[in-house]
Amino acid sequence: MTTTEQATDPLETVSDRDQVFIGGRWVDSTGDEWIEVVDSYFERTAARVRAATADDMARAVAAARTSFDKGEWASKPIAERAAIIDTIADRLEARTAELTTLGVVEVGVPVPVSAMTQQMTVGLFRAVAEEARKVTLREDRTRADGGISRILKEPSGVVAAIIPWNGPIGTIAFKVIPALAAGCSVVLKTSPEAPLSPSVFADVVGELVDEGLIPEGVLSVLVADREVSESLVTDPRVDHITFTGSTATGRRIMNLAGDRVAKVSLELGGKSAAIILDDADLNTVMQNLPMAGCMQSGQACIALTRVLVSAARHDEVVEAYKAALGMIPIGNPWEETNFLGPLTSARQRDRVEGYIEAARRDGAEVVHGGGRVGDQGFFVQPTIIDNVRNDMTIAQEEVFGPVISIITYQDEDDAVAIANDSEYGLSGAVFTSDLEHGFEVAQRIRTGTVNVNTSVIDFTLPFGGYKQSGVGREGGPEGLEEFFELKTVHLPAPQPEA
Repeated sequence: MTTTEQATDPLETVSDRDQVFIGGRWVDSTGDEWIEVVDSYFERTAARVRAATADDMARAVAAARTSFDKGEWASKPIAERAAIIDTIADRLEARTAELTTLGVVEVGVPVPVSAMTQQMTVGLFRAVAEEARKVTLREDRTRADGGISRILKEPSGVVAAIIPWNGPIGTIAFKVIPALAAGCSVVLKTSPEAPLSPSVFADVVGELVDEGLIPEGVLSVLVADREVSESLVTDPRVDHITFTGSTATGRRIMNLAGDRVAKVSLELGGKSAAIILDDADLNTVMQNLPMAGCMQSGQACIALTRVLVSAARHDEVVEAYKAALGMIPIGNPWEETNFLGPLTSARQRDRVEGYIEAARRDGAEVVHGGGRVGDQGFFVQPTIIDNVRNDMTIAQEEVFGPVISIITYQDEDDAVAIANDSEYGLSGAVFTSDLEHGFEVAQRIRTGTVNVNTSVIDFTLPFGGYKQSGVGREGGPEGLEEFFELKTVHLPAPQPEA
């Protein structure tokens, strides 16, 4: 959208949602509370969404439990479920313009980034469908006694999927779509900051329920506060909880689920390090690192926010990084020319600014950015903080903003030790002129993903973290496997004929 086109307020196209989506139908809530979705550039309410009550959540779980136990969805051939997922992808693709607008409103990313994200997500839906077609649900193995043991993959049951605000449709592709492909019934709990695009997903599923392609009860989509959300996690009718969000909330979910030993999959935070070895090509580094650290204005768990460099190359790396960040267009997300937008909320902006000030108090130096952009929107400038020690708060806690910490290492072993000195283990990178050596260093880094001389993001491959960055994997066949349970059925050895 260009500046000229903004003569029409883009928020005028965003509608309120005055019902809750339970079991495949939009129905009235048992409560009258609203959640306001605030546009992060205009700093005003874009839409209101009906908040779910504990009773609404219980109705959704009951619908999921009944639908799963009846088995209408789970008993469909997996290829048939895959075909329905392709249909969902087709219909979402037809609503790309609407989803693009909502991505700008909910996350604050500029129009071109939002459009790219929607297209990528539709591709992820289709990738899950394709993986589902490859799944073998039954395998016979011969035992030592000559008998047959039959290994079955069965859906894990009723799934509670809890997703964040920084990529709602993309996270649906990671959680809800694999769960549906596996034959599960799902209650999707969306973030209060980003419930609008999941409502479009609900619309599409509702159409397929009306057309008889998806049985009633298979999917509910609700937005709720913490107390109501915890009622979903603790409901004994829920078999499997899958969550993406902060590590603190992930710990809370594990504690709640542990009381009844519910299955849990978690994709949590990160504080990922990029190691620049002395033989690295600086052009290659700068073609990858700036956006890898500041994607979505830093509101991405995989962002490379710790840059590790030796004293010998420190100055040139910092100067090149400053120049690269200065070239990234940041501003009004409704303008096509910008690539970075505001943070998602005033609260998030204040949080990021608090971390920058804490770094100053700890003795680090802000050498680029650190302030706001203009007088409208929840912006924080892309920021470089130098002279950071790895024991500082800025180096240990996930900021979730466009803030890069520069840490100097002594030698390669020290660099690896610093990279691993974190409670997180989600992502990382190594830059070197020797690819094989880069691979060797990557093997020493305790994270779920490591890039060598690149910044690949491919969510059709297994994605997840070590340590407190999560439990389980999303993406690829591994992500689909999360939503199956294994059953072994022992059959006797054939009896000799009389």
